[in-house]
Order: sequence, then structure tokens, then C-alpha cells
Amino acid sequence: MNLKNYIRSIPDYPKKGILFRDITTLIKDKDAFAETINQIVEKSKKFNFNKIAAIESRGFVFASAVSYILKKPFIMLRKKNKLPAEVHSVDFELEYGTATIEVHKDSIEKNDSVLIIDDLIATGGTAEAAAKLIEMSDGKVSAFIFVINLFDLNGCKSLENKGYKIENLIEFPGH
Repeated sequence: MNLKNYIRSIPDYPKKGILFRDITTLIKDKDAFAETINQIVEKSKKFNFNKIAAIESRGFVFASAVSYILKKPFIMLRKKNKLPAEVHSVDFELEYGTATIEVHKDSIEKNDSVLIIDDLIATGGTAEAAAKLIEMSDGKVSAFIFVINLFDLNGCKSLENKGYKIENLIEFPGH
């Protein structure tokens, strides 16, 4: 199954000049969604980890299913002021603005190895912030798995240059 066929491209969203890769067309198809989860599970076998984290919000769709299948704890990396207990916070740059993500301080223990799953990587700012959150919590990043890599925006290269392991299912140009 070619998962690329299930991704809708929307020009000028969320702002002019951005070509948005929409996963809603992938997840609404039961077979394409199941294949996506199966591919993530298969790719995850390359890595040693004891927890799975995902970046709000589309990453939750994939990571929660993978967490269920692999019977691993699931950690939510959320936007600012969405978590009720004490948090670690990281500010970062997006392709089209700035943001903050947070994790509960008690989600990750010293020496936990965390697989981070997200729907898409563009410039890598969000993924780098996610890695910082894991490391601030005394954990380590086992690897990243992305459904989509916008290869010409160099997010994966940036993460690899920082020593992180990367896998992705689909590649598209960013613009």
C-alpha cells in the first residue's frame, strides 16, 4: 500500500506559501491507518525504549495506537498550559511562528529511553524541543519516527546532526 496516496496536500495553509500535508485523509481510511500503525510498529523494533512520547496533537493519533500494541507507557508532549501538574517547558521556533511544549515532570524517570512519534517533520524545531523535554527529565531519546518527512526542509538532517536516530514512512518536498 502506498501511503502517499492517502495524504491530501493543501496549498497556502495555515498561511500563504505553506503546502500543508493533511493526514486526515490517511486516518479516515481504516486500511491506510492500520498499515501506518503496522509500519511504525515494525520500524520501532530497531530501537530499545521503554516509553513512547508524542507531540500534540496529531502525533497522539499514531503514538497512542502504537503504545497500545507494544504495551508501552504513553507520554503526551503538550502545548503550553494544557497539563495540570508540574511541567518542564521548552520554547521553540516553528516554520510559521513560535510555540512552547511541555511534559509532566513525573512522566519520565532517570534513564528512561523514549521513542518519540509525530505525524510530520519539517524544519525540526518541534522535534528538537521534544528531545529537550525528554532530556530535561533525565531520560534519553531512543529515536524519532515520523509518518511524513518534508525532506527539503532538512528537519531530519538537523536531528541526525545532533546524534538522533530517525525513521519515517513517507517523504514529500516541503514546498
